[in-house]
Amino acid sequence: MSFNNLDTLYRQVIMDHYKNPRNKGAIESDSITVDMNNPTCGDRIHLTLQVEDGKVADAKFDGEGCSISMASASMMTQAVKGLEVEKALELSQIFYDMMLGKEYDDETMDLGDIEALQGVAKFPARIKCATLAWKAMEKGVKSEE
Repeated sequence: MSFNNLDTLYRQVIMDHYKNPRNKGAIESDSITVDMNNPTCGDRIHLTLQVEDGKVADAKFDGEGCSISMASASMMTQAVKGLEVEKALELSQIFYDMMLGKEYDDETMDLGDIEALQGVAKFPARIKCATLAWKAMEKGVKSEE
C-alpha cells in the first residue's frame, strides 16, 4: 500500500473514532475518576476506570476536544480494557515512544487502531492532544497502587 493510501486510511480510522467514539460515557459503579485538560488547545477529558484484581475491567471517557484527542481517548479505552494494569502502562509507554517518533515495540502488543495516530509525531503541537487520555489512564491506575 502506498504512503498516501496508508495516510488516508489512518485519517479515516481517526475520524471514525472521533465521530463514533467507543466507550463514551461514565462508569456509574465504584470507579476511579480522573479529570484532565490541555489548556493549550482546550481539550478536556473525564475518564472513569474500573480496576479489579489488577486488571482494567472497564474504561469510559467523556469530554470535548479536537479529533485527535477524542479519537485517542476512544482508542485508549478500547485497548486497555481487560489488560493487567502493568500491561496497560507498558502499552502507554509504547504509545509515548510512537508519539515521539522513537522506535517502538509493536511485536509484544497489538496496537490495532492506535497505530493510526503515528502520524501525529510529525506535528509536535498535537502530541499533547494525543497523549491526554493516556496520561489520565496512567494517573488513574497509579492511584490504585
